Amino acid sequence: MLAYRAMVDVPRELVQYVARLLHAERRARGTRKKTRALTCFYQALLVLIWFRKQEDLTLLGAGFGISRATAYRYRDEGIAVLAAQAQDLHTALKRVAADGWSYVILDGKLFDCDRLTETTLSTKGKTIDAWYSGKHRDFGANIQAIMRPDGLPIWTSAAMPGHLHDTSCARELGVTAALNWSAAELDLPGLADSGYEGTGHGIKTPVKQPTDGKPLAIDNRASNRLLRGLRWQGERGFAILIGRWKTLRHTTISPRRIGELVAAALHLTHFEYKYLT
Repeated sequence: MLAYRAMVDVPRELVQYVARLLHAERRARGTRKKTRALTCFYQALLVLIWFRKQEDLTLLGAGFGISRATAYRYRDEGIAVLAAQAQDLHTALKRVAADGWSYVILDGKLFDCDRLTETTLSTKGKTIDAWYSGKHRDFGANIQAIMRPDGLPIWTSAAMPGHLHDTSCARELGVTAALNWSAAELDLPGLADSGYEGTGHGIKTPVKQPTDGKPLAIDNRASNRLLRGLRWQGERGFAILIGRWKTLRHTTISPRRIGELVAAALHLTHFEYKYLT
């Protein structure tokens, strides 16, 4: 096996920040000094390389001089400490309102994962694959996210089985209730696509085309056009995460942990955003 020098395009300050989180975690666990194969800095570097480049952990661990099992354990520790920094939805909405934004954008995405054999019952009583999305024809976890009007995601949800509709996930996770609350208490409504129709006064969705084939009234067409014009930036939210952190494009970890993985990537994104601006 040959080793070679490589570069990773993340700020050194981000590596140092993750290293401080890992150091605090080691102290909380009571880990003795010089008993780990890697220092906090190099463990943070390993974690960030995996997030940024989706390197094979066996080869990545070999490059750091550690075993495959240790590389997986260090990766999981990094994900856990980063995901623990995520703020809850109500806090995120309050911060957006305090920053002067007038609305947020709700969207959902299926995060691709390996095929699973876990089954569940559909609404019709049939046995189906729990993590298979018929809409996307793929296995994955449904993640709901709230974005600012400029496209920066501010909150992401826990992972839900891929067979569920966006509306079902948003309701079960309490997202619709939180957005109805923010619209009433913070004057901060949420904008969403037509898949979220009927989820409450705080979530604005397009008016659907009449089933009888008649054209929409001109005021409804104007409203839909305005809504599309406001929502398009928010559509960038998931693209920002997936474009920056390649490990989100396809994961082999348990789909129930994808929410934790996305939350960790979100925290990394926020640190870089603050550092670069």
